[in-house]
Amino acid sequence: MNKYSDRIASLRALMRSRDWDAVILTGSDPHGSEYPAERYKQIRWLTGFTGEAADLVVTADHAGLWTDTRYFIQATEQLEGTGVELHKTRVPEQVLIPQWLAERFGDEREPVLAVDGASISDSFVREIISAFGPSEPCIVSAPDFINYLWTDRPAVPQTPVFTVDSGSDRSSKIDRLRVFCSEHACHGILLTALDQIAWVLDVRASDIEFNPFVISYLLVTEDDVRWFVLKDQVEDPDSENTFALLSDEGITLERYDSVDEFLSECGGMTLYTDPSTLNRQLSELLDNSGVTVYRGASPVLEWKAVKNPFEMEGMRQAHIRDGVAMVRFLHWLEKSMQAERRISEWDAAVKLGEFRAAVAGYQGDSFETISAYGPGAALPHYVTPRQDAPVLESRGLYLCDSGGQYLDGTTDITRTVPLGDLTSLEREDYTLVLKGHIDLAMAVFPAGTPGCRIDALAREPLWRFRRNFGHGTGHGVGWFLGVHEGPQDIRQNLNPAPLQPGMIVSDEPGIYREGQHGVRHENLLLCVEQEANEFGRWLAFEPLTLCPFDTSALDIDLLEKAELEWLDSYHQKVADTLCPLLPDDLARWLQQKCRKIAKFAH
Repeated sequence: MNKYSDRIASLRALMRSRDWDAVILTGSDPHGSEYPAERYKQIRWLTGFTGEAADLVVTADHAGLWTDTRYFIQATEQLEGTGVELHKTRVPEQVLIPQWLAERFGDEREPVLAVDGASISDSFVREIISAFGPSEPCIVSAPDFINYLWTDRPAVPQTPVFTVDSGSDRSSKIDRLRVFCSEHACHGILLTALDQIAWVLDVRASDIEFNPFVISYLLVTEDDVRWFVLKDQVEDPDSENTFALLSDEGITLERYDSVDEFLSECGGMTLYTDPSTLNRQLSELLDNSGVTVYRGASPVLEWKAVKNPFEMEGMRQAHIRDGVAMVRFLHWLEKSMQAERRISEWDAAVKLGEFRAAVAGYQGDSFETISAYGPGAALPHYVTPRQDAPVLESRGLYLCDSGGQYLDGTTDITRTVPLGDLTSLEREDYTLVLKGHIDLAMAVFPAGTPGCRIDALAREPLWRFRRNFGHGTGHGVGWFLGVHEGPQDIRQNLNPAPLQPGMIVSDEPGIYREGQHGVRHENLLLCVEQEANEFGRWLAFEPLTLCPFDTSALDIDLLEKAELEWLDSYHQKVADTLCPLLPDDLARWLQQKCRKIAKFAH
């Protein structure tokens, strides 16, 4: 047995002592966060699986981890010897947790299903209950029960808090929330998602790695605004000034752990909540306190996704500076390989971090850099090892997916780089993925179109060659917030949220061949108005990311004239924008990388 199977055994002993038939854990926190703080990485502690998206079910005779196509290879490797079985999602034959539980316990009389009520969403618990039909299970909410096993569990983090200028003031956002509540006949709204709270209050911190969030709750009512925040141990001038500023503006600061007590005294009120981020414990507390709960999608999700002119310009400027860092990195990588220096995947990731850290306004990375060579690049969410990382060789493909957090924006970029000789298959995959990337970037579509309706533009060049990828083509990106945000995305899932001017999405098709190589090309795109005519309003994309694609790896015969012209136009913009910001030798190198190729085609 290994330590993870021992931990699962200890969990089963706890279950027996409490007569629990099953335990359900999610990879989130009390705020529905995609990236939780270390304290809430319970699944990692129990199973050893380090992926960002997973849920766990443990019964007396089965332990199962549910994750999607991005992590199948990783999960298979990391779960070996733990006794935990992989359940695949986002595949045609998927059986999700609610259905699996209903099939496993459907014949039993009121099975007892335990959840960490503080770290599971109200909506997920409702899906589980609904799957059972009329024979509902007994749901036991046991917040933080893992404390009995995880004795050295990290505390809730507290980091300095500061304010930002977002081009719109807090009072206007709060007024907008109050109008929304009035329209829905609610006395107030409880915000639990950390990115939404940060957006409304224009506050930032580092409570969660890679995400500039403050762990907190926000209650906006007709009469007051209460911010439940854990900052009693932070002693720094910025935090003190932030709290004083918000207090002067009429925002009441409450203790983070007093939210339960305060909400329990709100009987008679009608509060708007979003069940996708409201945790089960608070949901039960509200229901039991006589609060009328209006459940619906938070309006802040869409409001913050549509960037204002100040935010759009900030994103452009952040991407220019980030582009300079990327060019410095790619130049360093090429020269290092030519000099036959020994560079590992980890060395490359560290070097890129050094180039970004020198950029004005840099606040850290927006996610953990994926630095992957050869077979490692075949894992879409590869974790680059710090120790004994694979060494880059002068052949094949190297993939780097990275991003930065800046005071004026958030970046996310992937470049796949040829390090030497390529096989015909590597060259073909490289070209087809770039072809898909360009076809989506060139899209023109009517206003009101959701991302799911243009997802095929990036996939069709791959489909034509019977190739595909399992992840989404594009996700939303925040303004100095989370690198992943909704409601917009570009993927095959039927998400009805329309793309709107001011929204930002990634464009990142890929091809992954297990044990061989992986290819992904990613830019961030800003949705913009193109024109209006008798057929309606038309939208298009403006590339925000400024960094060359390596054209030496292309099979130009696979690209059409319009695609080649787009690539030349994009590279001209990259060179015109970045060359004046670079020393002469780097500027000459970049000009060479951005040289026109359309005239050499066909």
